[in-house]
Amino acid sequence: MYFAALLARTEDGWKASDTELDDVETLSDLTDLAREATVDDDTVIVFIEQEDAWFGLVRVDGEEDPRIYVSDAAAAARSSYGEILLTDELLGRDPEDPDALEELVDLDGTEDGEPDGETDDDNDEEEIRADDGSVVPAGPLGETAVLADLGLSEKELLALSTDALAEIADALGAADVLETVQ
Repeated sequence: MYFAALLARTEDGWKASDTELDDVETLSDLTDLAREATVDDDTVIVFIEQEDAWFGLVRVDGEEDPRIYVSDAAAAARSSYGEILLTDELLGRDPEDPDALEELVDLDGTEDGEPDGETDDDNDEEEIRADDGSVVPAGPLGETAVLADLGLSEKELLALSTDALAEIADALGAADVLETVQ
C-alpha cells in the first residue's frame, strides 16, 4: 500500500492534493505529473510513502531536473514506485554502462569454487540489489538539502521516519492545506 501527495507552491501559499500513481512508470512521468500541478512553474514536492517502510521526495522547480531524496533506499528498491526514484545517478551508477558492476562480482581474490574464507555469521544479511544486480545501500539516499531553503534542514529531514508528510508540510508552512488530503 502506498500514499502519494503533491504540494504545489502558488502565489497564495501551498496547495495540497493526493494523487494516484497508477500511470506513473518512470521518473519522467512523475516529473510531468508534478509540473501539471502548477501553473507558473513554481515548486512542486511529490511525496510518496510505501507501507510505513520508506518515503521519498521529488522536488520539481520549473523545467529544472528533479531533485530526489529517499529515506531508505534498500526498502524503496523492493517497491515499484521506489525503483522509479532510484535512478542511476542517485545510486552512483554510470547510465551508459549499467552492467559495469557485474564484471566486478568475481573479483574477491579466490579461485572459482574456492571458499572465500568468511565464516562470520554477522555477514548473513541479505544484500538488496537493483534490477541490474548492483547493491542498493540501506538508509537515506539522495539530496538531503532538498527542502533546506523551504524550511526543513538536512538534519531534520534525516531524522524523519515514515509518516513524515505532516512534519514536512508543517516545516513548509503547508500544514493547514494538508488536512484536505489525509
